[in-house]
Amino acid sequence: MTKNQLMTEELLTVGQVAEGLGVTVRTLHHYDEIGLVVPSERSRAGYRLYTEEDLRRLQHVVVYRRLGLSLEQIGQMLRDGAGADTVAAHLRRQRDTVTERVAELTELVTAIDRALEAEMNEDRITREEQRELFGDTFDESYAQEAEERWGGSAAWAQSQQRAKGYGKAQWQQIKDEGDAVNARYVELMQAGVPATSEEAMDVAEEARQQICRWFYDCPRELHANIAAMYVTDPRFTKTYEDVAPGLARYVHDAVVANSARG
Repeated sequence: MTKNQLMTEELLTVGQVAEGLGVTVRTLHHYDEIGLVVPSERSRAGYRLYTEEDLRRLQHVVVYRRLGLSLEQIGQMLRDGAGADTVAAHLRRQRDTVTERVAELTELVTAIDRALEAEMNEDRITREEQRELFGDTFDESYAQEAEERWGGSAAWAQSQQRAKGYGKAQWQQIKDEGDAVNARYVELMQAGVPATSEEAMDVAEEARQQICRWFYDCPRELHANIAAMYVTDPRFTKTYEDVAPGLARYVHDAVVANSARG
């Protein structure tokens, strides 16, 4: 039922009015109880019936409520006669308030959009930045091969979930920690300390813990399996050999020794 249809009816029930104006029967009963909109007529059975004048008053109430006025304010307006000047003054004030809120919300949306853009783009590392940071050791084919080999594993899922949230600062820290571990390996190797020594195994343990901190849970056995690639895959071997000759085998042996340590 439309508002125009409501206005052409002489008398309407509570249910018909509620449906036509989009309010609940309970709301209409409340308006009746507080004297805000009281149906002027009753049926023979005692049911409330709204006249055209009641509907006009109720429509004012519905509009004012949607504008944010309290029931007390609305009641005062209606008691004052709701003359044209009174209504216009209230509507102007409400319009000013709504306009201010629209401006505030527009500014808020803009601020949120900027924050989202910064969150999604500014702090995320690009492929070019990865190459700049990791140099020749960065190769997209490694990631593709890793996904083919371990893509269905829990470790892969965990690593992807963590890594996608890292910005440039975190990747720089990861690189710095990795470089520090390699530097300690080189220092021990060049000093003639065996790869199976406690010192070398401690470095291997730190490397494993780094994987656990940044990427995925890496038990010692898994770490040893990864280290096997340092001496069987020429690409990984070259990564360590470019740091210091003999380092790939040294790291492998230290990791394997650490995996067997109780």
